[in-house]
Amino acid sequence: MSKAVEQRTDSSAPPSARPIQDLREWLARVEGLGELVRVREPVDRDEEMSAIAYLVAKQQPSPAVLFERARGFEASPIGAGLLWNVLGPSLRRIALTLEEPADTPTVELIRRVKDKLKRRMPPREVSRTEAPVYEHSITGGDIDLDQLPIPRHWPLDGGRYAGTGDAVITRDPDSGYLNVGTYRMMLQGKAQTGLYLSPGKDARLHITRAWQQGKAIEVAAAWGVDPLFMLVGSQTFPKNVSEYEFAGGIKGEPVPVVRGTTTDLLIPANAELVVEGVIRPNSVKAEGPFGEFPGYYGRPEAGCPLVDITAVHYRSRPILTNALMADYPSCEQSGFFSVIRSAKIWDDLDKLGIPGIQGVYSHPAAAGGFGMTIISLEQRHAGHAAQALALAAQVPGGAYYTKWIVAVDEDVDPTDMDQVIWAMASRCNPIDDIDILRNTWSTWLDPTQNPPEKRPYGSKALINACKEHRHLPVFSKRTTLRKPVYDQVARRWRELGLPGSVPSVRAFEAESKVAYHEVGGFEPGRQPGEAKP
Repeated sequence: MSKAVEQRTDSSAPPSARPIQDLREWLARVEGLGELVRVREPVDRDEEMSAIAYLVAKQQPSPAVLFERARGFEASPIGAGLLWNVLGPSLRRIALTLEEPADTPTVELIRRVKDKLKRRMPPREVSRTEAPVYEHSITGGDIDLDQLPIPRHWPLDGGRYAGTGDAVITRDPDSGYLNVGTYRMMLQGKAQTGLYLSPGKDARLHITRAWQQGKAIEVAAAWGVDPLFMLVGSQTFPKNVSEYEFAGGIKGEPVPVVRGTTTDLLIPANAELVVEGVIRPNSVKAEGPFGEFPGYYGRPEAGCPLVDITAVHYRSRPILTNALMADYPSCEQSGFFSVIRSAKIWDDLDKLGIPGIQGVYSHPAAAGGFGMTIISLEQRHAGHAAQALALAAQVPGGAYYTKWIVAVDEDVDPTDMDQVIWAMASRCNPIDDIDILRNTWSTWLDPTQNPPEKRPYGSKALINACKEHRHLPVFSKRTTLRKPVYDQVARRWRELGLPGSVPSVRAFEAESKVAYHEVGGFEPGRQPGEAKP
């Protein structure tokens, strides 16, 4: 490793009872985990930083990378650093961000976050003197975004992009609620940025509604944030509840916000850098393309809303967060989508009263976590698996883009693709167990549909890889270990000189001699799959 790079190797983060307050505290804890690399030599903001992030994400473990100096910006009065591979494929950093122990197992982490999403805490407004983000401010003609090392990610990108790991704040012109979303913003001038928005996204609905009323709309964007805002802002929540409330629920305390100086929006008080601006009626400018989450360039847009920047606020030596969109595992959103999106879909199913759900997983390799959802459930009634599939495909947390929804039984770990594929091969009969939904919610970023005008409308495959419910009593019995034997082997693992740790097992041979199934009823002394005498 070059002397220009330093990496901590501490084995665990320092214990702390209080939630993470800002990006700097998050970085300190990540450094304690041994998952932060600081690069002190100058690095080019155009393609070189993103190339490093792309390659580092393929390592295991895969650290976050903080570039402390951007080449050519040594004399910039703002002096911004850039953080890449913020969460990457690291489940430890994702757990830390979600205020859970770093080594929490994946399904348990998803379960805990699902429960946290049920509690909401409105943000806490603080005075401007209490807000670190107001340490420095630039307004009016002094604004010059060229002072920031805003990067070009990919060779064919249409420009330089800020706010790929951001929090964009808009207000619903009818209800007044604040939305916090993650949207890309292309630099369009010294005091202008574009704002790309997929169909159906909340900020796009807000802008469209304001323009229908002949009004401008205010917008703010935090370009250096506590990564929790990336997670929460990426999800689809009810359109009358602010993401600030869900972030507070995950942290267990209200998020501090401060009122803008040139807008009436509430912005993250502890952010590294925030821009405020206004989108005037029907103000658009050509934007893109940009290398996006499916691992392909999105098509150039005829026009995207144009933000006129009215203020820039920042802390001394701010850190800009950057989210690379790429193929897995180098796609920034992949790892955290596998947790937060899974938790949101599971929470949606809970709200609908669907029983027996044992786990939900949006696989990170499937187009940034968007493309596939796997549900593990205990079948409790006829049609249960089909019901869970249809609902998981269309609930708010799972409707956007997802193409493949797979249901497996409770003995299958949804995070283990070897087990999922085994279930698809041994429990799914394609002619009976695959259904298609048409004209569903998709995105301009889906490269499979051409011409591109078709892309906002997608389709979904529902794959039932559960044992056939009507034949549960006679379905072939799975080969499984007895729990006492597993425990005995686990105790002797080191004694026997076996390598690594003991693999976890989800399914064991049933010890009970009484089985119940809705189809066959109670049959004492007979196990499922055992022939009648």
